[in-house]
Amino acid sequence: MAKASGKSFSRRAPDIITEELVAAFASKTSYEFKPLFELIFSNLRARNAASGGEEMLRLRAYEKLQSLVDRGAVKKTVTGVVKKYKGVSSALAVLNVEMEELRREWSLRTVNNTAVAA
Repeated sequence: MAKASGKSFSRRAPDIITEELVAAFASKTSYEFKPLFELIFSNLRARNAASGGEEMLRLRAYEKLQSLVDRGAVKKTVTGVVKKYKGVSSALAVLNVEMEELRREWSLRTVNNTAVAA
């Protein structure tokens, strides 16, 4: 049996890095990775969700960004040595709905687990 490629979203918990990436690309602005990461990092720090160190977070954010590129939700444009990323609004809308549904399912699961434990 073939092994899955690993480029799909897992169903463990809502992914806040991907949520921040989708929110950043919703502005229809094109970004290079460094300014994009600075925006995401500041938003995660404001949410008190930036754990694991900045370098590890940078690697995770880049991995999530490449996953969005692979899914077609973000378009990558290379001009010389400059790589810019821009969101594809239709694909981001679908992804946003999926993430909201996942967040809702996760909230219900957490409430049910809390009720069972009590």
